[in-house]
Amino acid sequence: MGILLLTKSIFAVMIGFLGATILGLVLIPILKDLNAGQRISVFVGDNHKKKEGTPTLGGLIFIIPTVLATIGLIITGKINFTTNLGIILLVFLGYAFIGFLDDFLSLKRHDNEGLTTFQKLFMQLVIALGFFYLYMRTGGSTALHISTLKINIEMGWFYGVFLLFILVGASNAVNLTDGLDGLAGGLSAIAFIAFSLISLMVGFEEIGIFTFILVGALLGFLIYNTHPAKVFMGDTGSLALGAVMGAVAILTHREVTLLVVASVFVIETLSVILQVLWVYLFKKKLFLMTPLHHHFEKLGWAETDIVKLFWVVGLILTMAGIFFGVWL
Repeated sequence: MGILLLTKSIFAVMIGFLGATILGLVLIPILKDLNAGQRISVFVGDNHKKKEGTPTLGGLIFIIPTVLATIGLIITGKINFTTNLGIILLVFLGYAFIGFLDDFLSLKRHDNEGLTTFQKLFMQLVIALGFFYLYMRTGGSTALHISTLKINIEMGWFYGVFLLFILVGASNAVNLTDGLDGLAGGLSAIAFIAFSLISLMVGFEEIGIFTFILVGALLGFLIYNTHPAKVFMGDTGSLALGAVMGAVAILTHREVTLLVVASVFVIETLSVILQVLWVYLFKKKLFLMTPLHHHFEKLGWAETDIVKLFWVVGLILTMAGIFFGVWL
């Protein structure tokens, strides 16, 4: 990585961080005045009840600065506007809109029921189909390429199904993980550091700079989201983060690397799937509660200790992902 690119990367993190930090100072009091407080599910335990009323829609704190900073760098010529960058911005904003609509309806109805599962999934699929259309129109490859293992599988039309699975799956995986103060935000920041470095090292400069801006914005958001959280990202943030993570993996042709970098999100999702299957097959629970972070809570672990453990595991896997991703 050259000095100029390193300077751009550091600057990107700084403007993302400062933008989110300043916006958080302004936005959180506004959300409180609007009574945009999160309703806490009765199923997660009494230790979460004290969080009742904490403002949600906090994903705007890192979404807005990331988009504005990216547009600013494009206008000033610091980064080039490419089709890939345009697609990422559309996915980011599209899934953020779905999450915002879900959060807004929940707040309006004063419960945790926003969009129905079908409505949310349908909207996610529509945007994912739009992504696939633009991807194919711009000459996107439909081959799964793993250079380290000398694997090159031409998937043809099935790559479209694979792409939909990645986008929707990654989006919902981050959404499921967003259950403890700072958990999803911290893990996302760690994962995007990996994708920032990988993108820059394999020749996707504009994607690398975008993700570095997002890393900085997430760090700024964590000032307000770590325990005790002053604001929650809500579906506005979690759906957008997961979707753009999947989009970056696809556009940099690092789909397999996503499984390594986002392993904690994958494990959290698998815990939910396994729980459902276990109850169906054996009529009893495999975990005390899912997603997995709630299982640790039921075991008596402190929330902050669970978050630290997951962050450390995420960091280790991310370091492996960086090594893995440069050659995949």
